[in-house]
Amino acid sequence: MALDLPRAIELYFTIENSGDASVIPGCFAPDAVVHDEGRDIRGLRAIAEWKASSKAKYQHSIEPLRVSQKGGRTVVVGKVTGNFPGSPVDLDFSFGLTDGLISSLEIH
Repeated sequence: MALDLPRAIELYFTIENSGDASVIPGCFAPDAVVHDEGRDIRGLRAIAEWKASSKAKYQHSIEPLRVSQKGGRTVVVGKVTGNFPGSPVDLDFSFGLTDGLISSLEIH
């Protein structure tokens, strides 16, 4: 990856592109919250299920394009390509980190 990303965020994009949800505990805090498609997903088990169902539904990959810091969060703009109308699309992935792990993620 060409961008200088914190390890947990780099691992997140590896998971997104490989579909291997088994490494989710290596990047997400146990009580992490993800906000995607208008809903909140809480905890490692729910996040793993969300990742697996999203991958099956959209068959997507993400290319991180640029990174910035905004309001204490790490925001990565990623080009998302997959099986959905309007593909590809650039989305913002806004990460909150605690103790080196993702504690929150908002995708918009």
